[in-house]
Amino acid sequence: MYQRRLIHIYLLLFSLAIGLVSAVGAICFRGLIELIQFSLWGFEGSFIERVIAAPWWIKLVVPASAGLLAGFVIVYFVPEARGPGVPEVILSVVNRQSTIRHRVTFLKALVTSLLIGAGASVGREGPIVQIGASVGSSMAQLFRLDPGLRRVCLASGAAAGISATFNAPITGTLFAIEIILLDIELSHISHIVVASVTASVVSRIFIGELPTLESTPFALGHYGELGIYLILGLLGGLVAILFIRLIDITERLFLRLKTPEWLKPGLGGLLLGALAFQAPGALGVGYESVNTALTGSPALQWAILILFAKMAATALCIGSGMSGGIFAPSLVLGSALGVSLGLTANLILPGLNLHPAHFALAGMGAVVAGATLAPITAVITIFELTYNEAVILPLMVTCITSVVVVRLLFGYSAYEMKLLRKGVNIVRGHDVGILRSLRVRDFMDREYEHLKAATPLMGVLDRILSSPYPHFIVFDDRQKLVGVLSLRDVRGLFAQVEQLKHLLVAEDLMKREVVTISSMDNLETALYLFENHRISFLPVTAAGNPRKVLGILKKDDLLGAYRERVLKDRVLSVPFR
Repeated sequence: MYQRRLIHIYLLLFSLAIGLVSAVGAICFRGLIELIQFSLWGFEGSFIERVIAAPWWIKLVVPASAGLLAGFVIVYFVPEARGPGVPEVILSVVNRQSTIRHRVTFLKALVTSLLIGAGASVGREGPIVQIGASVGSSMAQLFRLDPGLRRVCLASGAAAGISATFNAPITGTLFAIEIILLDIELSHISHIVVASVTASVVSRIFIGELPTLESTPFALGHYGELGIYLILGLLGGLVAILFIRLIDITERLFLRLKTPEWLKPGLGGLLLGALAFQAPGALGVGYESVNTALTGSPALQWAILILFAKMAATALCIGSGMSGGIFAPSLVLGSALGVSLGLTANLILPGLNLHPAHFALAGMGAVVAGATLAPITAVITIFELTYNEAVILPLMVTCITSVVVVRLLFGYSAYEMKLLRKGVNIVRGHDVGILRSLRVRDFMDREYEHLKAATPLMGVLDRILSSPYPHFIVFDDRQKLVGVLSLRDVRGLFAQVEQLKHLLVAEDLMKREVVTISSMDNLETALYLFENHRISFLPVTAAGNPRKVLGILKKDDLLGAYRERVLKDRVLSVPFR
């Protein structure tokens, strides 16, 4: 009993260390962004004011040059740094046993700070999640922790990164649980909380305790206003879908360009600079625009311009291969959408006397919830960013509505869509994550029954009677797969054996449309094939050669591997016994 308690304390201290290191990394990351920003754009005024005052050629050269340099580093040194960062963390959890290369921490911070400092329309939250997760994973690898605990350390680092950058420990914890892990043993939540709280304390010591965003006091004038918030949730879901689709389309367009990969972020930066001529507020992280929506009295034209310009700017940056997150841009889009709806509602129904800033707050939650499909994280994020508890009820209406719209009309979050581009279909849930990490080649049976296509009917029946297996792989004369024959295929011929024994061969009875699986595929893909085709086994073929059979995979073997892995994971996930 004493040893169990001691191990538990050690793990909590380990989480505390992860939170401390991740917080220092987040603070240094923010400081580096500000240093680069001041160096490139000057010191006088806000960032947007400096962009407006800059000569036209600076607006073009600075983002383009930063994109070129970042593209070179990403392509040749750290491909994991490309894009938001969160999808890579999720991928490492489900496919790489929570292992992230050590170099990611440093190079991701360097590349992203350069891009954001130069005006890239991306957020710092996604990269800081990847940086914090890398810290947790690296520390777990250093101390040779098993994969189950390494997974928790990675999530603790991600939570600490969010907590430090937002001064929001609850948001950090929920982000790690709802988005990164998708499932977790209850006994490990305490470790994530410790890391998140530690990072928040360190951040508040160095940055201060003020909320990240400014906001006017919120008050719900009448419960009838919830109907307008419901409309905002519907629009927020549609904006989130448009945002995700635009990023995907832009990425596809850049992939079709016949130019070196490292040049594409530079081209994206050049187009971003050209966009800054008409909408300078589209550059940078965007918190200045959010604060304008929350505390100022912006015009409807300004809100609509920011909504579409920020969407286009972020799609250009992410689509061209830059490093940066979509969380902060989602906040900007939501604030602009909320202000637009509030101002429009006042024009149509002036007697309501609505405050557009209130709708900006709820709109931020709606778009974030729709883009991430994490409504609880979105609600708590807006609360912790503003310390305004009165907004929670409208937020719940807008966030849940937005998620329902995205689920019904689209089905994927921005992070899941990014993984789909890599051929990884993330389905929320513990079971699929286990199967995705197991390869078919490790569980296939290399000994199997087979027949020649020219085997006569009586030979087929003899083999069926003498074999313990009810199914056969059918080969041609060159040992190439041509079909599959099972007992079910010949059962109806037993009454006519005498009449048909000289007329039929295996080739006449077999199924020619064979469902196969590559030896390099994972067991999730195999389970999908088993369930959709209602079959009990799959011929396993060589990668790149679908007619060369290496073995067979039985559904019973797959389920057995799953049960064994679940039992192993549950044993490893208990930190002490």
